Amino acid sequence: MLSDYFPVLLQVLAAVGFVTTTLILSVIFGKRGGRNAIKDDAYECGMLPIGDRAPRFSVKFYLVAMLFVLFDIEVVFMYPWAVQFNDLMAQSAMPLVSMATFVTVLGIAYVYVLKKGALNWKA
Repeated sequence: MLSDYFPVLLQVLAAVGFVTTTLILSVIFGKRGGRNAIKDDAYECGMLPIGDRAPRFSVKFYLVAMLFVLFDIEVVFMYPWAVQFNDLMAQSAMPLVSMATFVTVLGIAYVYVLKKGALNWKA
């Protein structure tokens, strides 16, 4: 029974040994590289960090992103239904009614978003 756990023990020892070796080597070789102003400076995607922090973005960007995710996920829910459509319709017409209701609610939500101007970039 104890011999069944030998591979697990061996893997745990190998993991602990790897972590210990890596930490020791990083301490040894990390002291060779001296610190300077260039290494301690903030790195912002290749640009010098001059001026204000990040620029302010309009809420429209986040709103459109959330709406995209919302409507995208709704469409993803339709794929399994479409794949199983023949099997579902063989049992009853209820899946068709439920999907029609789902699409109707989705359409109403889309019209609401359009009426509110959430997708209008000029406003």
